[in-house]
Amino acid sequence: MSLKAIDLFCGCGGLSTGLAAAGFEVVAGIDSWPDALKVYRANHESPDHHVIQHDLSDEASSIELIKTYSPFLITGGPPCQDFSNAGQRKEGDRADLTVKYANIVSAVRPTAFIMENVSRAQHAEAFAMARNILRDAGYGLTMLVLNASLCGVPQLRKRLFLIGLQNSADDFLLEALQSGFAQKPMTMRDYFGDSLGLDHYYRHPRSYSRRGIYSMDEPSSTVRGSNRPIPPGYKKHDNDTHEPDASVRALTFEERARVQTFPAGYFDVPCSKAAKEQMIGNAVPVELGKYVATRLYDYVVSNGYAAIKKPEAIAA
Repeated sequence: MSLKAIDLFCGCGGLSTGLAAAGFEVVAGIDSWPDALKVYRANHESPDHHVIQHDLSDEASSIELIKTYSPFLITGGPPCQDFSNAGQRKEGDRADLTVKYANIVSAVRPTAFIMENVSRAQHAEAFAMARNILRDAGYGLTMLVLNASLCGVPQLRKRLFLIGLQNSADDFLLEALQSGFAQKPMTMRDYFGDSLGLDHYYRHPRSYSRRGIYSMDEPSSTVRGSNRPIPPGYKKHDNDTHEPDASVRALTFEERARVQTFPAGYFDVPCSKAAKEQMIGNAVPVELGKYVATRLYDYVVSNGYAAIKKPEAIAA
């Protein structure tokens, strides 16, 4: 018996890649973004792994489609742009997709689900509604904000995970998630060694009040969906780790994808650079997805939710 999973709002496939590495059998990735699905398809499509372009805002047709797979696990990260940092924007159509995701899960009723989002989503009305829908559908819930740098990713990226399991107590997975944290944040040098030939690199700041030069001996800041070279005449910020000289450059797209822990060559697909940048900015880091999925896999197997022996090669 395999543990079949479907990845909703799959994007280019960061979470799907992590799920597969943890031992789940990903049988479908579903999204409405054609460019992201080109990348997903190139890396994942097979006779046993379908790649489907579909509008998940249409609940009725989505439920009908997903039920045909009888998944053990549904995962997904509904788009989060409407969850603003300072709460200045109203929650709009994209926030509503969080509720639609919950409605789809409650209708299909997989044994388990994983929903991820930006950390600030936990304070949103739409997220609270979704959580209540899922609790009413009989799921025990574990909710936790994870720092990716403690979960095998060289990046200070915080993501909110809501994990549900039928007929289970709340916080069922909390100890397993927390007990696996690294003792210290993973730095860029921990992950890349000296392979990039850099001691310091440039990351374009959001404003002139922030630094732009970072050390390889610290985690990367959150990878965003855009990148720029160091501008001529850049003036050193007080918090920069090095002078802006010829030894400092911006990371390439491929290097930024690796910071998201995608395998080398994952994005070798004909597609615009702007679209690819947005993909990696939106993606769940592969190793973060694997971290969560591995602990869920171990839990459901060891607690009798699935009659399957975990392969030794996948053991965490």
